[in-house]
Amino acid sequence: VQLVESGGGLVQAGGSLRLACAASGFTDHDDAIGWFRQAPGKEREGVSCILLSDGRTDYADSVKGRFTISSDNAKNTVYLQMDSLKPEDTAVYYCAAGPTVLDGCIYYSESYYWAWGQGTQVTVSS
Repeated sequence: VQLVESGGGLVQAGGSLRLACAASGFTDHDDAIGWFRQAPGKEREGVSCILLSDGRTDYADSVKGRFTISSDNAKNTVYLQMDSLKPEDTAVYYCAAGPTVLDGCIYYSESYYWAWGQGTQVTVSS
């Protein structure tokens, strides 16, 4: 599977962005898409994930209530709607493909994911 992220940019605090993850070449094992981010000088962290078969989602506490993950399976695209952005959301955002884990998806461990996009920069100014 190949993944391409888009939609990053510069936004003021309190603003919104919608990231997109376009996928091609899905296999039978590509059950979930996760969004991760890496801020300068920090380790990459999980943000959210979605199970493609039924749309079940999960979120990190830091983004719960502000970010919404969704999928358009007809377009093979997963979106991350980011509202009420904060300067601490500044990072390179990556999407990744992975399997079903524990009958759902896992956002908090990137070791489950085997295909990654190149990333898109999100910068939130204060």
